[in-house]
Order: sequence, then structure tokens, then C-alpha cells
Amino acid sequence: MNREPQATNALLMARRQAAIPRGVGHSHQIFIARGENAEIWDVEGRRFIDFAGGIAVLNTGHRHPAVIEAVKNQLDRYTHTCFQVLAYEPYVELAERLNAKAPGNFAKKTLFLTTGAEAVENAIKIARSHTGRPGVIAFGGGYHGRTLMTLGLTGKVVPYKVGFGPFPAEVFHARFPSKLHGVGVDEAIASIEHIFKNDIEASRVAAIIIEPVQGEGGFNVAPPELMQRLRALCDQHGILLIADEVQTGAGRTGTWFAVEHSGVAPDLITMAKSMAGGFPISAVVGRAEVMDAPAPGGLGGTYAGSPLACAAALAVLDAFEKENLLERSRIVGEHLAKGLTRIAAKHRCVAEVRGLGAMVAMELCKNGDPTRPDADLTKALTVEAAKRGLVLLSCGTYGNVIRILVPLTASDALLDEGLAIIAASMNAVAGS
Repeated sequence: MNREPQATNALLMARRQAAIPRGVGHSHQIFIARGENAEIWDVEGRRFIDFAGGIAVLNTGHRHPAVIEAVKNQLDRYTHTCFQVLAYEPYVELAERLNAKAPGNFAKKTLFLTTGAEAVENAIKIARSHTGRPGVIAFGGGYHGRTLMTLGLTGKVVPYKVGFGPFPAEVFHARFPSKLHGVGVDEAIASIEHIFKNDIEASRVAAIIIEPVQGEGGFNVAPPELMQRLRALCDQHGILLIADEVQTGAGRTGTWFAVEHSGVAPDLITMAKSMAGGFPISAVVGRAEVMDAPAPGGLGGTYAGSPLACAAALAVLDAFEKENLLERSRIVGEHLAKGLTRIAAKHRCVAEVRGLGAMVAMELCKNGDPTRPDADLTKALTVEAAKRGLVLLSCGTYGNVIRILVPLTASDALLDEGLAIIAASMNAVAGS
């Protein structure tokens, strides 16, 4: 009797290599079989602690019971109509609730889409439609997606932009502040003024787009002063301010939107990732008069605002309220920052521990010199941690930053177990 060979990570990876393009990268050679809250088990039965959270998608953890129940209930009613053909209440209710959560004492409206890149793409469309201007200013180190427009906005070449140009015109990049690397708020604002003098006049700029905390760029936090000065600059020149909250939104930083820490109200906010607990949906939330600029038919998408994803997103909002997850985000962030700081005290290779709320990172360098990023050590650390049962991700312009995006629902005991693995892995790859 012939039996199929038992699934292993190696066998499945071989099938993956034969069937799927190499451009779809992999951080780990692991195939998941089951996930529960902040833990996963692979096809070989090994348990892992998940400090990646599907790249900031699982703030409420794998298979949150309320999310699963909401989606099952929705499955029994209807799964798809295309909202532009036959409308449904969950889309409207979700828009109402996000409008109420977004900062700013003005009327708001919300558009739903499917991916973060799609949200950013539509935010630019809306900004151009409202202002009648073409130009957009983004920031070096920023990441906004993999479509051609969002790649144009993205301020990191490898691996995202290599071989895919030319990119859309009239997109310019300013400097993002980094105290560690000697760039202050004054330098960042001066770089925008430089763009106005050398590349495009302010009167032709539709929007400035910024991540309140850079995701792929290395968890660099935008100082409140920067956000406040950007708001003033935009108001001065009739430019719209867009906060890209695809990675920071849905409570990751201790407030529903990270921009709330600055006291600034953007004109448009994009979000996706954790807003539906693992189901694909994204949003653009903004000033009602700005959102209404495109004519009927100018916005939408076949799968945009899927009924299943809307149901999941409503359940996520309920879970945040019932389980006090915003407060939990702040507690998790403090716990992680203290743990990483203890590790940093023992290793000169740690240039900095930084973050906002539960969006925490550790930058690695060579011989204690922050001007010498150590991508090799960073990669070695993620590999060693995986061997010990912890899923970690790297990021940063130079690939030398360890980022933690553990579900907010993880217990303190699980956080400590993960931090202990990081400490042991650092000892193994960097020396104690």
C-alpha cells in the first residue's frame, strides 16, 4: 500500500520552490499547521512563539474567538455582492465606527478596500482629485506598498523597487528624523523646503504622506514636533496631510491610530493589517469634503469591503473595547522595551532600543558603531531564534533592525519566554 510521505517543512518548501516565483520571499522555512493566540505549530508538530504577528496583522492574535464567531455568522448570511452593486449594513456600520475614532473635530467619511497598498493608492487619488495638484512628498525609509504608485512613494530600494521602474512622476522624498543617526526635526522640515525650492513648487503638491512610525524602515518614530510642523506646513500651502497607519493602526501603539500621540489630525488616514484580525480589508478615513472629491464610480473595487472582512473588523473593534486592548498595548510595549533594554546592556552590538506602544525594535550594529549596520548579525539572530522556537522579523533600510509585533493578547509569561529566547540567541550569535 502506497502512502503519501508525511508533510515536512523541507518537502513543502521544495514544492513551493517549484511552483511559486522566487520573488515571493520567505523569512523562515516554516509551514504553519495551526495557530492559537500568540503561538503556532508547524507541520512537523513544533511549537513557536509568534513575535511577527503576520507582519502586524494579528494584534488580536491567531483565531480570536470573537472574530471567528463573527465570520461564521456572516458566512451563514452572504459572502459577496460587491458593495457598489448591492450594499450591506456591516460596511456602513464599520465606516461609522472608524469615522468616530479618527482624530479631528470635523465630519469624516470612510472608504473600504482590500490591501494596504490599495488604500494608499486611493488616498493619493483622492488627494489629487480634491486639490487638483499632482505632486506628493513622502519620506526616505518609508514603505507604502508594492503597486507602482506605492513603490514610487516607498523610500527603500532593496528589495522592493529593484528592476520595477520607472515609477510615477512628481513623487519626492524628504528626510525622516533619526536621533541615532543625527537627523533632527529641523533637518526633516528643511529637506521639504529644499524640495519646494529645487523640485516642485508647494502650490503643485497635493499631499505629504508619512508613517507615524516607520514600519519596514526600522520602527523609527516620528517626533510629535515633526507631525505638528507638518500640519502647519500643509495648512500654509493648502497641502493635504496623509498618515499611513497600515502597520501602526488598530491599536498597535497604544492608541487606535498612532498619530493620536502627536495631537495632530491628518486630512486622510490609511489603515489595513490588524483592523480585521487576519481577514483582508483596508480603509481610507478622512475629511468628508476631501473624501467626496472623486465622482461616483471613481472609487471602489470588486472585493473592496468584503462582508466577511467587515464582520471581522467589527468584532476586532468590540474586542478592543471589551478586553481593554489599548491599555494592554501600552503594557506589552513597556514589557518588551524593558526586556530588550536588559539585553542591550550586555551587547555592544545593540545600537538602540526604540518604539511606540507595542511596536518595539532593536537596531544592531558592528562594534558599537551605529554608522555600521550589521545585517548579517540581524539575520543570524532571526535564524537562531527560530531554531529555539521564536518567530522574529527584521526590517530597516539596511536590514539591521529586529522588530517585534507580537499579538497584544499574548500573556506576560509568553512575552518573557520570547524575550528569554532572544537573549539566549544573542548570546549564541553575538557572544555573551
